[in-house]
Amino acid sequence: MAQALSITERAAARVRELLATQTDAAGIKLAVKPRGCSGWSYSLDFAKAVAQDDQAIEVGGVTFVIEAAALPYVAGTEVDFVEDKLGASFVFNNPNEKGRCGCGESFHV
Repeated sequence: MAQALSITERAAARVRELLATQTDAAGIKLAVKPRGCSGWSYSLDFAKAVAQDDQAIEVGGVTFVIEAAALPYVAGTEVDFVEDKLGASFVFNNPNEKGRCGCGESFHV
């Protein structure tokens, strides 16, 4: 079975920086939420605990807690962190995506 998630070193370094600011985080929670004109949007937050149905995986030296409902949408996704002159953000390279909205806020599978 393929890894549920991969992460670039840039993204792993940024996640480690973020987790270092938290005293009670079990990892980074990855979910998908209905939003935007294409249907789904990625959601990152600090995971305070791991729910029974969630999948906790260690990748790139950090723990990601993937919501059970998000697993089919994010399987095989690579998480990257990109900085440019206008800002910085996590970028999701998802092989399951069939399309994105014009502004890039949401995707569909």
